[in-house]
Amino acid sequence: MQKLRKLIHSPHHLFVFEVSARLLSFTRAARELGVSQPAVSLAMRQLEHSLGQKLFHRQHRQVRLTAAGERFYNTVSLGLGRILQSALEINRESPTDQVTLSVSTAFANYWIMPRLSRLHSSYPDIDLRLQVVDKDSDLENENVSLGIRRGRGKWQGYDSECIAIEELLPVASASYVATNGMPVSVADMFNHALIHLEEPFRPRPKWRDWFKAFGLDYVDNGEGLRLNDYALVIQAAMSGEGIAMGWSHVVSPLTERGLLLAVLPDSWITDEEFHLIWSERTTLSPPAQQVRDWIIDEALTANRLR
Repeated sequence: MQKLRKLIHSPHHLFVFEVSARLLSFTRAARELGVSQPAVSLAMRQLEHSLGQKLFHRQHRQVRLTAAGERFYNTVSLGLGRILQSALEINRESPTDQVTLSVSTAFANYWIMPRLSRLHSSYPDIDLRLQVVDKDSDLENENVSLGIRRGRGKWQGYDSECIAIEELLPVASASYVATNGMPVSVADMFNHALIHLEEPFRPRPKWRDWFKAFGLDYVDNGEGLRLNDYALVIQAAMSGEGIAMGWSHVVSPLTERGLLLAVLPDSWITDEEFHLIWSERTTLSPPAQQVRDWIIDEALTANRLR
């Protein structure tokens, strides 16, 4: 840890960096953090000096991440997300206001985390606990308030609300495209490095399913990077390892910020959806109802903007 203290002089710099990199604006970062824009700019210059690398390209009224900045942001955002999860689990000073939300790592990091400040602003007394799981939770037996589940909205013992259709599109980083070029067609995707998701418990579409939707047969010969967590798939794509299958509700914020590119105009909308679920046999606490309604409202807003 001595090396870390030398490289990161102040843990506060990591929080400032995460917000600045997420918003790509020192001014908006200052507004979210409640500090001045010069304070944010100074903190980022100090962090760059201690790391010995430029993290941002500074332009008139905007900033964008350097390659080193993108790598650092991927690591910092995941790390702070895990710290937040652990802190939420430990800090239970107000048990009656505790709400447990069961989600995947990717949904926690790329859907919940960017919106979390809005939840805290609207409901500062709610103690939200994120339970990151790699399989569908049994909400009642695991004492979980709410969960996210893929399917068609009909599960015995649960009420549900659709928050996103399942739309899949191929995405890659700008660095990958600069080196390998854009695929010119769906068939041309065969000539590119594909990143594979191999979830151990939950069924998820594979590349062969995506190609089949466009009338093509894909033979998986075992090549390509294979990962068992979708957050790692996204991180690998942003690092330039290949083309990933992007769930639109998760990757849209990343494509809007230029961290990922949609490499084809073609997308596949499946018959499945992503639903927020809760037990129909147990009455939700008022805080859990507030979180449920907040997630539904956020999803409606996101769907309108796309």
